[in-house]
Amino acid sequence: MKEIFEWNRLLFNDLPVNFLFEVIFRSTIMFTVLLLTLKLAGKRGVKQLSIFETVIIIALGSAAGDPMFYEDVGIVPAIVVFMVIILLYRLVTWLTGKSKNFEEFIEGKTECIIDDGKFSVETFKKESLAQDEFFTELRIKSVEHLGQIKNAYMETSGEISIFYYPDSEVKYGLPITPALFNLKNKEILENGVYSCTFCGNIENQKSGVATCSLCHKKEWVAAIKTLRIA
Repeated sequence: MKEIFEWNRLLFNDLPVNFLFEVIFRSTIMFTVLLLTLKLAGKRGVKQLSIFETVIIIALGSAAGDPMFYEDVGIVPAIVVFMVIILLYRLVTWLTGKSKNFEEFIEGKTECIIDDGKFSVETFKKESLAQDEFFTELRIKSVEHLGQIKNAYMETSGEISIFYYPDSEVKYGLPITPALFNLKNKEILENGVYSCTFCGNIENQKSGVATCSLCHKKEWVAAIKTLRIA
């Protein structure tokens, strides 16, 4: 009587058993490649999920999906992929608990991107965060200018945490609404309080051309001191 299922093809796709060692090697390599790729992509690329969690989701999704659709992908190798991924997951989790440096490499660390109403320029550049994107995040939180913010942090999840000045301590700051920010210019037309558009530094300026004392850029916009409306 003919078998309903061709078990060898179904389970191994007619591949030798020692192919499972190749599956283990491939899984380990691809897991590492995914982890490093998403690490290089930065926090914003995997917002709300850690890089490690995203790797697990992608790896498990691929391992589960391929044997469902493709005849040439055996079920047993896919199960081995799952086992390898879970073992690697437990290994990485154990290492993050044992080593602070390894944890920071995998998960990243919280970085201060605004301090005392000004950009922490080196951190901002390191996070590869576009200024327009960052301003959008702040506007969503009802921020009108940087003088309303005491500190802002880029969390390991990619989220931005903001600590505000009380109304009595709000200072002049860089406006982040398009209508005001787009009035930036390298030539100051009249005396007043201005903000450097690159770092958010506030200075009293006279008409003419001026250089920021912090970042040495020369583009300015009139600073504002409005209170935040929650």
